[in-house]
Amino acid sequence: QYEDLRPVVRNYIHRCHLRVNRYLDPAGDLFLDAGSGPVQYPEYLTYSRGYRYRLCADISITALREARRRLGDHGLYVVMDISRLPFRQDAFDGLVSLHTIHHLPAQDHRQAYAELYRVLKPGRRAVVVNGWSDPPLMRPFNRLAALLKRLSNRLRRGAPAPAAAAGAAPAAPAPAGTFVHKSNAPWLRQQLADLFPIQVRVWRSLSTRFTRTYVHPWLLGWVFLRLVYQLEQLFPRWLGENGQYPCILFTKEPQNKENS
Repeated sequence: QYEDLRPVVRNYIHRCHLRVNRYLDPAGDLFLDAGSGPVQYPEYLTYSRGYRYRLCADISITALREARRRLGDHGLYVVMDISRLPFRQDAFDGLVSLHTIHHLPAQDHRQAYAELYRVLKPGRRAVVVNGWSDPPLMRPFNRLAALLKRLSNRLRRGAPAPAAAAGAAPAAPAPAGTFVHKSNAPWLRQQLADLFPIQVRVWRSLSTRFTRTYVHPWLLGWVFLRLVYQLEQLFPRWLGENGQYPCILFTKEPQNKENS
């Protein structure tokens, strides 16, 4: 429901998933996946390949059971709220949080970032992938997509409805989705200004809505996406702040010896 899984976009999505690896330390003891879900993509498994254990933390036990099917003994699995992590300080050698913090209420975003920073070991790196609300790069395309959808819905309403098969069950209602509160780069920097510095880089500049609407094989969509990926390589900061999905990067400062 939330991703475009068509073959025409597959290679682009694959390369964006692997982009996270360049910002992580490649090896260590414990790796935290905060809001792991079922670890649904093969590329996600690569993030902890050089670590002894990957600890999957999620509020859904169903998702964690699926994660265990994929990770087996390489994983540890804990049901929890990622804004209140039950781990000691400096416990993890690396961490990711993928598309999770924006599912928390706005007042919990700062605390979630603070918790991730607290449990990370000094000198180690973390990557948080989230989505921006109304990113400038997507804004004009979203307006056009909404217009095209309204026109399509009007055309459908004018067409005769297909007859239901005898004895067929009524159609299931559309899924309601999950709670989401997205922000933007200035808001996030303001929230974290007194906690720790962050860097913003691109994870993926195009939204799922964009690719579903505009990227098609008959329009040479795969050629267009190769160009987009190269632009993301050249302008990772600008596209991270103005595109749809950023990588939020931070490194925990080594402890001051005078205060340790």
